[in-house]
Amino acid sequence: MLFGVMAMTSIRPHPFRAAVVQASAVPADSTASAAKAAALIAEAGAGGARLAVFPEAFVGGYPKGASFGTPVGMRKPEGRADYARYFDQAVTLDGPEVAAVREAAAESGMVVVIGIIERAGSTLYCTALIVDGTADTIAHHRKLMPTGAERLIWGFGDGSTLPVVETTLGHVGAVICWENYMPMMRMAMYAQGVTLYCAPTADDRDGWAASMRHVALEGRCHVLSACQFIRRGDYPADFDCALGDDPDTVLLRGGSMIVGPLGEVLAGPDYAGETILYADIDPEEIPRARYDFDVAGHYARPDVFRLEVDTRARPPVAFRSDDA
Repeated sequence: MLFGVMAMTSIRPHPFRAAVVQASAVPADSTASAAKAAALIAEAGAGGARLAVFPEAFVGGYPKGASFGTPVGMRKPEGRADYARYFDQAVTLDGPEVAAVREAAAESGMVVVIGIIERAGSTLYCTALIVDGTADTIAHHRKLMPTGAERLIWGFGDGSTLPVVETTLGHVGAVICWENYMPMMRMAMYAQGVTLYCAPTADDRDGWAASMRHVALEGRCHVLSACQFIRRGDYPADFDCALGDDPDTVLLRGGSMIVGPLGEVLAGPDYAGETILYADIDPEEIPRARYDFDVAGHYARPDVFRLEVDTRARPPVAFRSDDA
């Protein structure tokens, strides 16, 4: 389909408080990770937040430093065993872990964006959920392009899961980690009218903050990025990690942040430890910012450039009845 600009609602949302949650998951226990997420949703809600964004792979685990026994041209038996254990910690969209997150969002009356490792058949996907606890609805986005060695363990999403969800807070979309470096992916979000651009990530490098400020300026939207702060000791002792076995080694150092639509940093980046960062969001800042630059509107050149997005699901086998 050709993506055009989503019509904005005539009644603009009121100002509200948003949160990005920088915390460690429980990599070997998705039930515990979901319970921790639920507790953090409640904490963020008690802190006044109506939107909370969690990191990539918070439920299911981000296996930082793992190789899954796969040198080029071979797969070691111990790597297959590592993958089987990782597979067992993945969750389904209708499973109890996701239900716990949805219940917490509903009880707190919040919109929650959270990264999970989704199991579908025998394939895993790095997925971001958008849970609207005020409407009891859920949408999901599967990461289109796993980065580097992530391709060993995660499948590729398709264009059928690129939602921008209209909520009472604004239009919420999720773009995972290095998908944020894909210009056409970003444009697909902008063209759907995203105002709350959520970026769950596992990138904790210094340069990430500059990228988030650029996205905010480019899309003239609020950007909320969440990354885990997690140490080697949070993983099982037998976790095969290229960064060593010292339990105090920081594997992901956070860097979570919230950015306004003119690129101003509203909260973070924070590298000190587990925390919840808050910022007050004024939706009226969006039209003010887009006055002189609207990338999917008056600053576009549709006579020169056009983005075409295939939003059809792409199953490997398409079943259909024989008309004969």
